[in-house]
Amino acid sequence: MSSVLAVPDAVAAASAGTEPEVVVVAVTYNSAAIVEPFLESLPTALKGIDSARVVVVDNASDDGTPDLVRSLAPWAVVVDAGGNLGYGAGLNVALRQGVGERGVLVLNPDAVLSAGAVRSLLDEVSGSHEIGVAVPRILDTSGNLKFSLRREPTLLRAVGEAVLGGHRAARFPRLGDMIRDPAYYVHGATADWATGAAMFISRRTFDAVGLWSEEFFLYSEETDYALRARDAGYHLSYVPDAVAVHPGGEMSRSPWLWSVLAVNRTKLYRKRHGPIASAAYWCVVVLNEAVRAALGRPTHRAALVALLRGRIPRSA
Repeated sequence: MSSVLAVPDAVAAASAGTEPEVVVVAVTYNSAAIVEPFLESLPTALKGIDSARVVVVDNASDDGTPDLVRSLAPWAVVVDAGGNLGYGAGLNVALRQGVGERGVLVLNPDAVLSAGAVRSLLDEVSGSHEIGVAVPRILDTSGNLKFSLRREPTLLRAVGEAVLGGHRAARFPRLGDMIRDPAYYVHGATADWATGAAMFISRRTFDAVGLWSEEFFLYSEETDYALRARDAGYHLSYVPDAVAVHPGGEMSRSPWLWSVLAVNRTKLYRKRHGPIASAAYWCVVVLNEAVRAALGRPTHRAALVALLRGRIPRSA
């Protein structure tokens, strides 16, 4: 059995009843197999932060995740959501309890941060009033760079990805939303949004943008939040000195997760555009999934069915 993990200095320095400098929030769901490395990384990741609170919101796990977190990290605040609320709603359970004097770090429970990463992210949003969201360099478990920066979804980019495929379309900024040029991933690089494994949101940005959307359940909520921050005048900035190792990859293998992604892509576009453009976008996404489903790919077949039904399927 694993022993109790060291208390982060920043957590030990936080005073009861006062607002910490930073709040770290993670949402778990059946995360017992992955959460220990995440928790283990926090003492060094929080080095240089004056005070912090770590909040883990559990979305009705049935694998013992809440009890495991409590036993490994009694210094973390564990909140039982009372049901599987979805990612954005789970985050909001924690955010309603407090954001931190200078900001909040939103993390996936399988993200492992490098030493001093939180300080680097905080310094980034503190260095310019226009920078509202800071994101780290994301590596896979082999140490390879993951292309985490993205452009805003557009109808032309949906067409580009449907015709060329995501990787080929990414070579052309107007035709792909993924930024795949390694040379772009330098300090201060900006993007419309970034994959949500780790996002530091400044307090002023949170005060302007508010809580996360709860309409997506899973996927697209980080896109929505970053675009809303941009609408409010706050940019997203890339901080390569802060590193998060994040395995990921489940989405591309799971028909259910791919279905959720496809449906929520169209939902997000509809939220930000008129009915005619949204209908055209939906048609392109459907065509994209249909072509790939015809090649016998089960993830795309499931996504096509979900799009035609107009709703996220029940979890497998």
